Amino acid sequence: MSTDESDTKTVADPTDPADSLKGVIVDGVVGAAGGFVGTALMTVVLLIAQGLGAFETASFADLARLIALQDVLGEGPLQAAGYLIFLAGGMTTWPLLFASVEAYLPGGTMAQRGISFGTVLWTGFVIAFYAGQTGTALYLYVALTLVAHWVYGFGLGLVFTYFSTRPDTLV
Repeated sequence: MSTDESDTKTVADPTDPADSLKGVIVDGVVGAAGGFVGTALMTVVLLIAQGLGAFETASFADLARLIALQDVLGEGPLQAAGYLIFLAGGMTTWPLLFASVEAYLPGGTMAQRGISFGTVLWTGFVIAFYAGQTGTALYLYVALTLVAHWVYGFGLGLVFTYFSTRPDTLV
C-alpha cells in the first residue's frame, strides 16, 4: 500500500497563526475574558436571588470545603475562597468547553448558543447549589439560577463574537 501525499493529514499547520503558541495564548485570554464577563453578569443575578431569599452565597463555601480549604484557611474566608474557585471555573473550564462544542449547540449566533450552553450548565448547578429552599424560595431559586446561567452564556458568547470579528485575534 503506497502513501500518496494527498492522503496524509497534518494535525497542526505551522503556518496557520491559530496553531502557533501565540495563537493558543490569545485564544486562552479570549476565553478567560469571556468567562469573566459571563461570571460577573451571573453574579449580579445570583446576588438579586440572594436578596430575594432564593440563593445562599454561603453555598460557595462548599466548593472550598471540597478541597479541605477549611483546614488551611479556617472557616472565615471559605465563602470568598469558594467564590474564587467558582470564578476560576467560569473563566477556564466552561469557556474551553464552550469553544469546543458551540458549533453544535442550537442558536444562530454565539450569544444564542451561549444561552443554550448556560442551560446545560444550569442542570448541574441547580442540584449542586440547592440549599433546602422550599415554596416560593424554591421557585425563585430555580428560575433565577436559570436566568443567571443564561446571562453567563450570553456574556460568554458576546465576548467570543466580539473577539472573533477583530482582525488581531484568532477565535
